[in-house]
Amino acid sequence: MSATPSSADHEPVRARLTQSLAAAAAELARRGWTPATSSNFSARIDATRFAVTVSGRDKGRLGCDDFMLMDTQACALEARKPSAEARLHAQLYRLLPRTGAILHTHSLTQTVASRHFAAAGSVRLAGYELIKALAGHDTHEQDLVLPVFANSQEMAAIERDVQTWLDAGHPLHAYLISGHGLYAWGRDIDEAMRYIEAIDFMLACELELRKLPA
Repeated sequence: MSATPSSADHEPVRARLTQSLAAAAAELARRGWTPATSSNFSARIDATRFAVTVSGRDKGRLGCDDFMLMDTQACALEARKPSAEARLHAQLYRLLPRTGAILHTHSLTQTVASRHFAAAGSVRLAGYELIKALAGHDTHEQDLVLPVFANSQEMAAIERDVQTWLDAGHPLHAYLISGHGLYAWGRDIDEAMRYIEAIDFMLACELELRKLPA
């Protein structure tokens, strides 16, 4: 029987992923999507561990040391303070095992949309060519429904809302938190970036459409 890989065995993977996360974060910061040290980013290291941003760091200036290891039960594996919302990352890695990276941003569009659609509880994106940017969507005729969960300082409350949505049989590709921002994820960092860009654009279109006369 082969030995369990040690932490050192995963250092090259961790270094590569955190470098890529830092580059993605810098790009998102340039767009103004990570104001005032907000937002958090992570990538899966292996089946039970992921690297996530340390709390309070400027997301436009991240380096490899600005990420720490956690396990998918949301236990810190280093003596540092993770992002306050790291539990939400852990939940997604547990529930959606194909997830390889998670990006959470606070663009103006995402934040306004999260407030605008909060009462409805979800936003339906339909008829957009960019829907095909998401895996499993092969035509613009497929709808994409994003839930909007209530914000809370208690991550367990948001976790319960995510679980309730999935238990009801709804697909989950991304979600908004009211007055907050967007969580999107993919099999790797590039896919997660593509998803968050596409969803942000479609949300912007929805908000613009509502300004037009009926």
